[in-house]
Amino acid sequence: MQVHRLIDNLPKFNNAVITIGTFDGVHLGHQQIIKQLKQEAANVNGETVIITFHPHPRSIVKSGKPVHLLNTLDEKLSLLAAFGIDHIIVVPFNKDFSEQTPEEYVTNFLFEKCRPHTLIIGYDHHFGKNRGGDYKLLEEFGKQLGFIVKEIPEQVINEVTVSSTRIREALLEGDIQTANSYLGYNYFFQGMVVDGNKLGRTLGYPTANISIHDEDKLVPANGIYVAEAEIEEVATVNGQWSIEEKKYDSPFTIHHSRLQGMMSIGVRPTVDGKHRTIELNIFDFEKDIYGRIIKVFVCDYLRPEEKFNSLDELKKQIDEDKENSLAYFKNRKSS
Repeated sequence: MQVHRLIDNLPKFNNAVITIGTFDGVHLGHQQIIKQLKQEAANVNGETVIITFHPHPRSIVKSGKPVHLLNTLDEKLSLLAAFGIDHIIVVPFNKDFSEQTPEEYVTNFLFEKCRPHTLIIGYDHHFGKNRGGDYKLLEEFGKQLGFIVKEIPEQVINEVTVSSTRIREALLEGDIQTANSYLGYNYFFQGMVVDGNKLGRTLGYPTANISIHDEDKLVPANGIYVAEAEIEEVATVNGQWSIEEKKYDSPFTIHHSRLQGMMSIGVRPTVDGKHRTIELNIFDFEKDIYGRIIKVFVCDYLRPEEKFNSLDELKKQIDEDKENSLAYFKNRKSS
């Protein structure tokens, strides 16, 4: 898969079959679009091209409002690579780009720079200033400029009634099963393992305290979760990320051992109740991983966080959480 970030220097695609969208989450609805994209490209012996945007258009159009994303850009590219896409165009989305009229967007960007053979869009696709462009306008331009426009009908996408917004809502409600079922994979995030207060070690449950580097990345609701983790073989320099080459591997392909554990997200009300933390206990694991990057897969929700009267009560509950987590993994393996 080739990733293009300079829209003024795009290659000449061979019979480009193009779809456009933010693709946040690359969920089952997106996967329906990708399936048709690949089929259309095969029919015309063409190349598949996905146009996406960074940063998220909502962060520019509705400035000041936080955008909680299901994927960072690199995560999204990794997911899209798993589907065998030929080209991804990452459009630097800014105020000027957002102010283009629908007509300017189609002629100056889409046609002049991308030269589509076929456009594949969802039934509700809108574009240009104030989202004024739609399928009908694209169809008119297609007839004038010589490209084909195909719409994915509502009933096809709604075979899996899913949207990025619904997934975000589910994650923020702690409804991990719904979120994962809509995504088609376990929700994941990655961060750096940093120093904590080491209380978990005194309780017999040492934890990796995780600092997420992308402030726009959505963190699920406070609570206790079943989780898995991959520890990335990536070095850090002076505490800074030092990923020199992006390798867009799929999270569906495990390159490192998937480690089982449980995770707490919250303010630790029994201890201090002040700062929100993400703490992961990896079962039967004692290696020093400070400064390492870890990818966490959120498998299931166990319970809300609680305030206990003593550390002994807290430890008793953590013992039960581990038993429930191990039962989850055992049941998953046997199913």
